[in-house]
Amino acid sequence: MTGTIIVIALVLAVVAVVMVLAKNRAAARQQQLDDAKADARRWVERLGGQVMNLVGTNDAAKQALADAAERYTAAGSQMEQANTVEQARLVTKTALEGLYYVRAARIAMDLDPGPELPEDPEARRAGRVTENRRVEVEGHEYEASPEPGERTPHYFPGGRVAGRPVPQGWYSEPWWKPALVAGAWGLGSMLLFSAMFSGMYGIPDAHAWEAGYDAGQQDALESGGDGGGEGGDSGGDFGGDAGGDFGGDFGGGDFGGGDFGGF
Repeated sequence: MTGTIIVIALVLAVVAVVMVLAKNRAAARQQQLDDAKADARRWVERLGGQVMNLVGTNDAAKQALADAAERYTAAGSQMEQANTVEQARLVTKTALEGLYYVRAARIAMDLDPGPELPEDPEARRAGRVTENRRVEVEGHEYEASPEPGERTPHYFPGGRVAGRPVPQGWYSEPWWKPALVAGAWGLGSMLLFSAMFSGMYGIPDAHAWEAGYDAGQQDALESGGDGGGEGGDSGGDFGGDAGGDFGGDFGGGDFGGGDFGGF
């Protein structure tokens, strides 16, 4: 009888320990989620303030702010549905994208862009436009520039689209948008990429680009330093240090409108 009582007591003790551990893990997960959502909410609110208070004074700034507004709307929708830490971090990423575009708009208007934003590692690896280019592909003209202008009003902060890197820069049109929407690149994409970026520092060649993101990144590392153009390692980890207080006006947005031209 005594042995039975001891066994029952041990079982109850084990059950109690398991329940306590489960409760602690659940509380820890909830705290992580609450922290991630609070961080995301701060970035969304900051983006909203910028979108509401800035008015574009030229085409490049207007386009960048329109893209930022799209990111703000998307981040708000994501925030409402965020039930996991990963989903909350996606909200932060979307809001930061919007802030990249706001920052670009401020630069286009010759305003102080404010402190640097946390850098997306994928944007750094994708490289950046370092010189003016004007190319014609299948009868359609495209331009790229490191600076905003009347002929290059569409900004892209750099990063991966449908598995392949798109350099940061200003463009005559958002040639990456069809791949962003469809999740796959068209048949003429390699030809356009080759014509626009051939020989540009820190950007993979067209064959490496077509092989996929990892191959393109390696090619850029071998041919031009760290794949980030002249940008170097200026930023922190995108999403890791995103919760820091940068206090000021930043840049961001979505991906521009327009047509892909001949593709």
